[in-house]
Amino acid sequence: MRRKPNGASLDIEKSLFSKNGDDKRPVLITGGAGFIGTNVADRFLSAGHSVIIYDNISRPGVEQNLRWLQETHGSQVQIVVAEMRDAANLRYIVGQVSKVFHFAAQVAVTTSLISPVDDFEINARGTLNLLEAIRSLRNPPPLIFTSTNKVYGHLADVKMQENGDRYEPVDAEFRNNGFSEKRALDFHSPYGCSKGAAEQYVLDYARTFKIPALVFRMSCIYGLHQFGNEDQGWVAHFLIRALEGNPITIYGDGKQVRDILFIEDLVNAFLLAHEHMGELSGKAFNIGGGPDNTISLLELLDLIAEVNGERPEVEFDTWRSADQQYYVSDIRRFSAATGWSPRVGVCEGVTRLYDWLLANRTLSPLDANRVDGKTVSLNEAKQLSIMHSLQQTREPRSKRLWQEAHGNNGIFTPADGRAGR
Repeated sequence: MRRKPNGASLDIEKSLFSKNGDDKRPVLITGGAGFIGTNVADRFLSAGHSVIIYDNISRPGVEQNLRWLQETHGSQVQIVVAEMRDAANLRYIVGQVSKVFHFAAQVAVTTSLISPVDDFEINARGTLNLLEAIRSLRNPPPLIFTSTNKVYGHLADVKMQENGDRYEPVDAEFRNNGFSEKRALDFHSPYGCSKGAAEQYVLDYARTFKIPALVFRMSCIYGLHQFGNEDQGWVAHFLIRALEGNPITIYGDGKQVRDILFIEDLVNAFLLAHEHMGELSGKAFNIGGGPDNTISLLELLDLIAEVNGERPEVEFDTWRSADQQYYVSDIRRFSAATGWSPRVGVCEGVTRLYDWLLANRTLSPLDANRVDGKTVSLNEAKQLSIMHSLQQTREPRSKRLWQEAHGNNGIFTPADGRAGR
């Protein structure tokens, strides 16, 4: 059953989809089983477009997103189980699509520290494989690549002050507007390096080879279909821990501040970026909730107490390496170019995510403290989970679980020779 987009998004969709109404080729979403990809796919599918999801299905919980997309949209969505390292398969798929959203990535700093080579192969080389596939076409499809605010580094040169339960910059310019794209790049961690290298390749291919492409340097994104964990998706992770009655570990003092953007607003930004691709190609934009949608970790705990009825138990640990005390996106450049602005505030967005998680509690990933049926410490579970995810890229656990339950329904692998047809 096809769902209609909500009213807040309908005007954007009408504009974009009317311009592309004659192009019936599917939309390609790499990493489309993740929470951002799922929401982008749902928006296009709801408007009657076909979507190809290209994903290795290695992250716990994402098979639930694929099941939901198939139950909601049926044969409109096709799933290709493959790696970004598979250049030949990427060339085959890219030749059939109208536009590309590149979300597939290794997303955790901790994982990049354990296996920097895998991190590079997935994030940097995988992106280069995709760019080469696009470059080989006479009429290359437009590409949107999602990068990270981590490309700006630790921001250690920005003086901070404490204000209640949060840090804030002493400089009023940063405090009022956030950090702009003029900020010098300063990659930290293998993850920062691999994502930074990937985004620079995207920008250079746009300039050098005239590929229509742009980059979003994203702050914290949250929303429906997100299975957050300790390393990525912290808003959802905090809510999941609270719903399960488990303690939350905060690294540092909890006064770190981020701007957070609800997924619905991010999808609107993607659509507007495609609508304005002609003038935006070759540029990078900071995308987040902006100064009007900021929250510290401690403030989120207070908000969780309001929606959940009690404040979660908290355990404090040492600061993570190069963690930013304060990062807020200056979104004025993209807003000026497209008219976009966030519409969902922090309280509304967190409440909506809480309600969704409450209704879908059985979809949460497996308990991090259970590994192969044995109870282990949180750190041991984390290490084992990371190593397991790196070992399963050829035959992801989630793919096996999906096929046990559904056969090969809706999933195509490169060996099938049917992907995208």
